[in-house]
Amino acid sequence: MVYRVVQWSTGNVGRHTLAGIDARPDLELVGVWVSNPAKAGRDAGELAGLGRDLGVIATDDAQAVLALEPDVVVYTAMADNRLFEALEELQMILRSGTNVVSSSPVFLQFPEGVVPDEMADPVRNAALDAGKSIFVNGVDPGFANDALPLTLTGISERIEEVRCMELLNYATYDNHLVMFDIMGFGRPVDELPFLLNPGVLTMAWGSVVRQLAAGLGVELDAVEEEHTRLPAPETFEIASGTIEKGTTAALRFEVRGVKDGRSVVVLEHVTRLRDDLAPDWPQPAGQGCYRVIVTGEPNYTLDLQLLGTDGDHNTAGLKATAMRLVNAIPAVVEAAPGLVTALDLPLITGKGLVR
Repeated sequence: MVYRVVQWSTGNVGRHTLAGIDARPDLELVGVWVSNPAKAGRDAGELAGLGRDLGVIATDDAQAVLALEPDVVVYTAMADNRLFEALEELQMILRSGTNVVSSSPVFLQFPEGVVPDEMADPVRNAALDAGKSIFVNGVDPGFANDALPLTLTGISERIEEVRCMELLNYATYDNHLVMFDIMGFGRPVDELPFLLNPGVLTMAWGSVVRQLAAGLGVELDAVEEEHTRLPAPETFEIASGTIEKGTTAALRFEVRGVKDGRSVVVLEHVTRLRDDLAPDWPQPAGQGCYRVIVTGEPNYTLDLQLLGTDGDHNTAGLKATAMRLVNAIPAVVEAAPGLVTALDLPLITGKGLVR
């Protein structure tokens, strides 16, 4: 079966999902929606940077692409700074009779116990009412801390703690809003950015902790969070702008699921803007990695190293997010209606991608 697909946005992730849709023989790109009027009228292949046309012209008319009656919309529009607008868009798409795979809002990966019901239920109900499915995922939150660790725990005799780590240098990640305004890089260390306001880390990655706990059959007593930051030793440049001396240049945080007074599931990020910063913090394997540590019997450490063909690990991370969505399309379209999670879907593989 060939599934008809609309791509919704063509930013950092969306341009990679376009390439991924084109790579799968069982997917047909039928439409592209863009928020930037300057992109309207341009071919999807150009927007994806493929160096060739795909014969699908982008539009900023949402109703026009939904009128194409696709089987699925790949939604990669940013939601961090427009959360309620994104939730409304997802409901609109579902009510049009279209399945959705989405990279945001991330708490929809597994919202139970993470956000109030009134935030997730409208999306869930829109899917149920339309008889369609929605799957929100990526690489982190997503594959690196749901399918990957849960699979690893399948060869355990006893589990004491599951720790999922992102160990990356973000210097080449080109998004000023995310880097400076949301994460607080390049800002004073004593200034609290959006991401580090109390409860925001738990909203963003609490879905990871709650889903892992559910997959392991553990009812958590609490979810806790903590963070620390380090300043730049001198002024330097990154893709998104200038990091002034003394401003935030390294960030480490944890979101912990606690049971009986101890951590049983932990999500940890170690983010640097230069490899020489915070040398005593955990170091990545290779250029950058996602690491799963299962403490118990036996002890396991699994490193997933990332590297794009352009030599950049951040490109690989964006592609991983994109392809987690694209490769899930057949399973999501065939899934039972509603908000589905990684716990609901079968094994998702790269079927059809071998060349």
